[in-house]
Amino acid sequence: MFNKIVSFAMSVASRGLNNNKVDLLTKQLRYISCFGNEDIPQCPNLKKSNKTKFYYCGGCGCGDHLHTQLIKNPGEYAKLDYPSLNCPLKMPGFTNYDPNSPIKDLNRKELIQNYDLEKVKLVNITVSVDKEKEEIFDSISKINGNT
Repeated sequence: MFNKIVSFAMSVASRGLNNNKVDLLTKQLRYISCFGNEDIPQCPNLKKSNKTKFYYCGGCGCGDHLHTQLIKNPGEYAKLDYPSLNCPLKMPGFTNYDPNSPIKDLNRKELIQNYDLEKVKLVNITVSVDKEKEEIFDSISKINGNT
């Protein structure tokens, strides 16, 4: 229980006050680790939410809540956006990824570890962006550049 609390606190802290987000390639790899694709089966812990049209991890213990949805609509902050995020199976793309960890789903892990990086880049997913904050940041950057 204590480890889950620390993991959650680390994720929230990594988000920071500016809604920091993981880079696109890492989010794409996380997506494949959770949802799979035509070559890799989905994670057995993936659960459909009873509250939304989205999915959550049934293995981490966080439950079905709006803030635990793995992906959301573009522009909304989702769980896979957190820069620091642990996976109960320690799969590729997650902060606690361990290629040597003994897990029940070793075949899936090996498929993901050996998956063609160019195919990972084809995963159609966005890193959520707050347009208003981005515009403010761009304006401040331009002002700083002119001084």
